[in-house]
Amino acid sequence: MDVALILAARARVLADLEARSQASPAAVSALEEACSSRTWWAEQWPAGEVYVAGLVAQDVQDALLDTVGRWPLCLGCEDTPEHALYIQPDLGGPDAHWVCEESDTVASPLGALASWRG
Repeated sequence: MDVALILAARARVLADLEARSQASPAAVSALEEACSSRTWWAEQWPAGEVYVAGLVAQDVQDALLDTVGRWPLCLGCEDTPEHALYIQPDLGGPDAHWVCEESDTVASPLGALASWRG
């Protein structure tokens, strides 16, 4: 397992957490847990390494849903109920990106929410 791969996934998800002011201790703990879990997962399925970053993002998103609610919220849709962005493709990679499922719009590559103004 390539440690740099996990560190890159961690950095991308952390950048998105910080971009949306969600890098709380609980969120970073969820990120660390996701990285640990996906390290084991990638060791079991080396061909799946290209999916790790997106899967880490999905794991953190699921963990935050239970504690803080939806993350990351879509900032691009007006006049719609509050809704989250989701990682596409479904398995999270390669080239994982955040998508608004309400408008079917690509919002941002994973790790680049700070540059997206929606």
